[in-house]
Amino acid sequence: MTRLLKRLLLLPIGLLVIVLAVANRHSVSLALNPFDPADTMLTLSIPLFWLLFGAAALGVILGGVATWNNQGKFRKEARVNRREVNKLRAESDQLKTLGEGSTQTAISHHA
Repeated sequence: MTRLLKRLLLLPIGLLVIVLAVANRHSVSLALNPFDPADTMLTLSIPLFWLLFGAAALGVILGGVATWNNQGKFRKEARVNRREVNKLRAESDQLKTLGEGSTQTAISHHA
């Protein structure tokens, strides 16, 4: 069901991206020198769709990094809790083996 929903959602988005790429094939100048836009050393001539896709990709990457940084405290808390659970689980297993051992000795003393 999830796979079908993903395909139904991603298909129109993919078609839209292809249409945008075909419609925006003409080249634009990207001036990287804000003080002298006519400087040819720092000017790129690229298709507009590459500029749009690059900006979208940069936004996705920066958003992912920001989310990763904001969730750091939750990952740290999960690590601490996981260590505590493992410690308590080991302690519980140790107490179970001690309890089984004392039960075994009590049974052998009564026999």
